[in-house]
Amino acid sequence: MLNRRYLRIKTMQLLYSYYQQDKPNVLFYEKELFKSLDKIYDLYIYVLVLFTDIHHVAHLISEENKNKRLPTKEDLEPNDRFLKNTILISLANSQDVKKEILNRKISWQEDFDLVRKLFLELRATDLYKNYMASSTPSLKEDKQFLISVATEFLYEHELVNHVFEEKNIHWADDTFGAFSMISRTFENFNGEFKLTPLFKDAEDDKKFISTLFLKTIAGDKDYEKLIDDKTKNWELDRIASMDVLLMKMALTEFLHISNVPVKVSLNEYIDISKEYSTPNSKTFINGILDKIIVDIKRDNLIQKTGRGLMEGN
Repeated sequence: MLNRRYLRIKTMQLLYSYYQQDKPNVLFYEKELFKSLDKIYDLYIYVLVLFTDIHHVAHLISEENKNKRLPTKEDLEPNDRFLKNTILISLANSQDVKKEILNRKISWQEDFDLVRKLFLELRATDLYKNYMASSTPSLKEDKQFLISVATEFLYEHELVNHVFEEKNIHWADDTFGAFSMISRTFENFNGEFKLTPLFKDAEDDKKFISTLFLKTIAGDKDYEKLIDDKTKNWELDRIASMDVLLMKMALTEFLHISNVPVKVSLNEYIDISKEYSTPNSKTFINGILDKIIVDIKRDNLIQKTGRGLMEGN
């Protein structure tokens, strides 16, 4: 499932795109935001299907070896630990996964040569060899092996990422979220394969996203004035546009999202700026927002609700 940091980043990306247009349609971009999040689930299912297809290739190659004209003892009696991986077997038989595959029209059939190549590459790694050589197979080892395959082998594999980018240009930014969900799915396996939901709490998370997106746009001019008042030595158009956007989003959370503490929101946008803006952005954003927080608290504009949010907002 996607954490709030990731939801903020996806919202930021759509807001940035929205502000690049001359006459953008708010509702269109809100729909595009939710569509982009759902596409991450497509990517998640694509990776799961890749695991099942790699597992299927392993079965095919095992049968090919047994049917050689002169099979070796190893061909006839192979180490079948990977073939008997309980998580992969459960994944292949999951009706929920099959339903998602059908609904989302997901398949690696056109890239089957790549799937075979991936298995052969994986088979040559120390990761695979050590897993196959273990004398004490366990569900814990099955989990850790698959998580390692996802994070150490597939996540940064050039050809895999090339395929993803061909299918959806935005997936270059979404692999981290999808692969995090893959790891969580394997880690949570307890005998029955269960898909990880996209949201921790769908209703609450969707409300958070929609409020953050719409209220940032609605409050745009008011936020610009608040920021401008604290940057008297700067022209607003000289400040990095991403810094301005992140501060506007933070202000939306301060003023309109009642169940997130101010300090949490502040720290989140400072951290996001480290990755998406300039080297000095974190200090600049922190300084400006700290000054604004003093004013809006004085004017009693911050209304947080829920346990632990009333004090020290």
